[in-house]
Amino acid sequence: MIHTDGADTARDAGLEKGRRLQVFLAHAGVASRRAGEALIQAGRVTVNGEVIRVLGPRVSPDDRVEVDGRVVRPEERMHYLALNKPAGYICASSDPQGRPLALELLSPLKERLYSVGRLDLRSSGLIIFTNDGEFAARLGHPGSQIEKEYLVESTVPVSGEAVAEFLAGVLIDGEWYRAKRIERLGRKSIRVVLIEGKNREIRRVFSHFHLHAEKLMRIRIGPVVLGALAEGASRPLTKRELEELNGRRD
Repeated sequence: MIHTDGADTARDAGLEKGRRLQVFLAHAGVASRRAGEALIQAGRVTVNGEVIRVLGPRVSPDDRVEVDGRVVRPEERMHYLALNKPAGYICASSDPQGRPLALELLSPLKERLYSVGRLDLRSSGLIIFTNDGEFAARLGHPGSQIEKEYLVESTVPVSGEAVAEFLAGVLIDGEWYRAKRIERLGRKSIRVVLIEGKNREIRRVFSHFHLHAEKLMRIRIGPVVLGALAEGASRPLTKRELEELNGRRD
């Protein structure tokens, strides 16, 4: 039975009877919660044969939920994997151009995995894969304040002006980009720590200062460090890493 959020009395009486539909989709490994909301609004989700286009309805374990005509159910086994992505691989579930997928480097699993955030084709390093949509949404949200650390090598020297402005905040095409910390490693190399990690942030800032990132590698996401993980290899996140990413520090 579908439950909808209405008056406070109805909310108090019925909200514990099921999960929000977008949360259900996330736990079913269909997509992150945000992507699940887009599926709902596009009319691609049905509950008991009824197309649902609004956010908010709740579903119970007895409801039949389908996405594009395929029945989906919450997954019982959750996976949390760290991968050292080589350059030349893309973070997507498929690619019409036939480029190599980072997902293909992982051992085959029956559950559908997707990346938490992305690294572009030319970038390498740490990327997290999971089938836990709630976990992915939490990590990907700017409010999570999770640090992402990168090693960047430029084809030409990185000026002090570029470093200072990136730290202070630079406006590019109407959007602000700001690094939390920058450590100079050499004339052409720096270590950068970001919080939001906007799409292609470092490359956009470099381009703004007429620089080119010849090598860009992510070496840390919060407590998860790339370390000695071989290129193309993966490992499960540790219990400690998961607790810290989930905000628990017992």
